[in-house]
Amino acid sequence: MTNNLNEFLTTRKQVIEDYLFTYVQELQIPEQLKSSMLYSLKAGGKRLRPVLVLALLNAYGKREKDGIPVGCAVEMIHTYSLIHDDLPCMDDDDLRRGKPTNHKVYGEATAVLAGDALLTESFRLITSQLSEDVPADQKLRIIDELVKSAGALGMVGGQFEDMEAEQKQIPLAELESIHARKTGKLLTFSVAAGAMLAGASDDDIEKLREFSYHIGIAFQIRDDILDLEGSEEKIGKRVGSDTANDKSTYPSLITLSRAKEKLNEHITRAKEIVSNLELKQQLLHDLCDLIASRDH
Repeated sequence: MTNNLNEFLTTRKQVIEDYLFTYVQELQIPEQLKSSMLYSLKAGGKRLRPVLVLALLNAYGKREKDGIPVGCAVEMIHTYSLIHDDLPCMDDDDLRRGKPTNHKVYGEATAVLAGDALLTESFRLITSQLSEDVPADQKLRIIDELVKSAGALGMVGGQFEDMEAEQKQIPLAELESIHARKTGKLLTFSVAAGAMLAGASDDDIEKLREFSYHIGIAFQIRDDILDLEGSEEKIGKRVGSDTANDKSTYPSLITLSRAKEKLNEHITRAKEIVSNLELKQQLLHDLCDLIASRDH
């Protein structure tokens, strides 16, 4: 990781977390519900999605602070999805980021409601906290983008099909389609929303959607590789669970060696797209490298 990227990640992660934790802490809601929400929000994580929002504003030379509420909103949705994914009726996981999963600490009912609260509150965060300098139609466009990315057309639909595909081997094209939605759509939202806030052209935004598609697939391939080669201590959850659950993964369908090659192909294509845009490219290239080489 370059020094510039490391500094960017460290400082922006702190900004996002300070804002996010304060916002939720100040909500006038039952304390146990708030505690459950904050437990998962504070469990750690790379904050990649909000960082991408800020990175796009940075790349276009615009004010990063305008992206903080949007970044926090997408992180709330990502966190809700993890709480629900870990439930016994879904992936039935006991650990998340090295800590007991939410339902293990607060019970299943509270965990479900904490996830529900994070999901719905994310939209109010955008409507109430986004700068008044952002026009109303731009806010509506960002919310519409988030709904499509997080809901049945995006993350939720991908998660459903991922569950349907358990205990069976599926074609590679179907696997990519699942992960382009389950993992990739929130990354695409982060990139597109950052570009929208930066005032990027529609042509740039479409190219950046393609960029985010490739980093989303690369992110999932790296996840599959880490499930085989990663350190449980660094990942913070069980390794080998995909194999144990007989899930279709990139290594299981095309071999571990070919999965690594495919990862590099997607990262290379993502960098090529950025290289053809008129913006500061190095930060986005560095983020591509981070996705390709991360160990958790």
